[in-house]
Amino acid sequence: MDGIPVGSPADLDRSQQVPALLTRALQAAYPTAGSVVALLEVIQLSLAPEDEVSVTTVTVGLSTVLTCAIRGDLRPPIIWKRNGLTLSFLGLEDINAALRSMFTLVLSSLAYAMMPPQAIPLWAPEVSNQLSLALLCPGGKGYVGDSPGSLTLHSHLICAVTQVISNAEKDFGEDDSLYITKVTTIHMGNYTCHALGHEQLFQTHVLQVNVPPVIRVYPETQAQEPGVAASLRCHAEGIPMPRIIWLKNGMDVSAQMSKQLSLLANGTELHIGSVRYEDTGAYTCIAKNEVGVDEDISSLFIEDSARKTCLSVGNVFYVFSDDGIAVIHPVDCEVQRRLKPAEKIFMSYEEICPHREGDATQPCQWASAVNVRNRYIYVAQPALNRVLVVDVQAQKVLQSIGVDPLPAKLSYDKSHDQVWVLSWGDVHKSQPSLQVITEASAGQGQHLIRTPFAGVDDFFIPPTNLIINHVRFGFIFNKSDPAVHKVDLETLMPLKTISLKHHSCTPKAMAHTHLGGYFFVQCRQDTPTSTSPQLLIDSVTDSVLGPNTDVTGTPHVSPDGRFIVSVSNKGPWLHVQEITVRGEIQTLYDLKISPGVSDLAFQHSFTEGNQYNAYATLDKEPDLLFLELSTGKMGRLKNLKEPPTGPAPPWGGPRRILRDSGLFGQYLLTPAQESLFLINGRQNTLRCEVSGTKGAAAVVWVGEV
Repeated sequence: MDGIPVGSPADLDRSQQVPALLTRALQAAYPTAGSVVALLEVIQLSLAPEDEVSVTTVTVGLSTVLTCAIRGDLRPPIIWKRNGLTLSFLGLEDINAALRSMFTLVLSSLAYAMMPPQAIPLWAPEVSNQLSLALLCPGGKGYVGDSPGSLTLHSHLICAVTQVISNAEKDFGEDDSLYITKVTTIHMGNYTCHALGHEQLFQTHVLQVNVPPVIRVYPETQAQEPGVAASLRCHAEGIPMPRIIWLKNGMDVSAQMSKQLSLLANGTELHIGSVRYEDTGAYTCIAKNEVGVDEDISSLFIEDSARKTCLSVGNVFYVFSDDGIAVIHPVDCEVQRRLKPAEKIFMSYEEICPHREGDATQPCQWASAVNVRNRYIYVAQPALNRVLVVDVQAQKVLQSIGVDPLPAKLSYDKSHDQVWVLSWGDVHKSQPSLQVITEASAGQGQHLIRTPFAGVDDFFIPPTNLIINHVRFGFIFNKSDPAVHKVDLETLMPLKTISLKHHSCTPKAMAHTHLGGYFFVQCRQDTPTSTSPQLLIDSVTDSVLGPNTDVTGTPHVSPDGRFIVSVSNKGPWLHVQEITVRGEIQTLYDLKISPGVSDLAFQHSFTEGNQYNAYATLDKEPDLLFLELSTGKMGRLKNLKEPPTGPAPPWGGPRRILRDSGLFGQYLLTPAQESLFLINGRQNTLRCEVSGTKGAAAVVWVGEV
């Protein structure tokens, strides 16, 4: 059957005639479908004022149901949205919208070829074999017609129904509710519901997600001599923020507070001023909130120096520089071990940095390095087309793995124990390739897999933390392609493409927070002076939400996912945002700083529990910037020597590296031209300078081994 003309523009301008026209058209097409005509009657809907905003709190891992409070006779089906995007037709594995008898038409505009197809829900409670309703064409006006076929619009535009999807057999329930299974922190945020065709009346559901505490203690065990100070630290994460108590051998220590024994940073640190033999014991940190409890033990032994154990191979910085590999112990402020360029690789007996003909010296070239579970360090040697594996326990280079030419970037996927290697092919990036080294923590017997992705310019793997310990997906950027490509990290297969073309954004960098499930995308600049705001992507729906207000620069997310610090290596602004317990992004403050930020690192606060500080190096100034994220208090650490000079490495990376020392570490390391500076973050002072290290290109922190 051909499309049914609705009427001329003159007819439709007389609004009182439209229902009659539609009724006659529908009755002519489907004389038995009397209930369809009822849809054209006036529908009265209501929403009680106290129900306009509903807050639901659910514990992570459980399921929840959001029910729409809009009421009324002949109420059309309820449409659910998250961040303005309809959820009913996305096929999400963890979210189901309960729909009554519903069809979906995929509409394509014949007049506007550039307009993407649009999925339109249809309500036809009594029509099963035939379909006819008043709808909207993408970019057009109302029409009525059957499916499939052509539909005539009163604005003289033509739409074609290109696909019909029936949802009648899907069992989503009968109450138009939204079902979320296995809730995680990415699901927190705002959801809205409205009756189909009545978007002006909507209810907002705020989903808050509670997380039981997860804690870590440091150190797990320590031995001290009588008379020295000792600290035991406990880091807890959870929603709401956990409360911390300490027990010694099962007894609450809060009743024993004195000058000798004190609790610092909201109870996250137990400090003993001068230890005695009777302080030996098992100290239990217990973290509690409304939905759970977690605990761990830190043991303290007071003993004579003769019984103390030898120096640990952990809690050190590995620095990869022109003259080899240096292992720096920050407490002693000295080089614990140096691996010279001429030293041999254990398994192949090759030199770490082979001597090149014509060179009077034997310099090393490094590009990128990653820590693999505090057991091994993988480091790229771009000029030699290989990746070295450093054994942390033995403090020697174990083996080399040949990869495609010019390996420039490494990233460790902890969830699948694999190291991703991006090779450029040459300095012009003309033949990029992406490879994956599997079973990375085994140290040997690894396999190198070449992925099928072509034209890769960069990639991003979201980090894990105490709450999120498994990541399923990564993202790939292609050169000059305004899109990010979602990849399954286990199968290494592409899943979908998220287009950024509408925002004219070619991605340069990404960051992720599990709180609310946001991805922050930095766009490449067309000119040195142009600035484009970051884009936000919702990881629940894989949809672009739009600009991140007017925030520009490279996004950096704190380890707990709460703070986003964005800064450009060209512009003078530093932006700080926070994710609320409702999963909303709020701007805390914008600070004007010296332009040219090179690198940024986070460090846990030593004065306030569950807070972070940020440090940043500058390209052309020796000072180190310090920022207390919760307050916006900013300062500078001076008396550092000039930063490295000369051209930046051709394979990228910051000109002046800055590395923190992990969850409990108090030290940071940054290089100068021919030395290294260690910063004591606890005291916010310069700890020391370690000389004799030139051209530091990569730095890795190794924690407890």
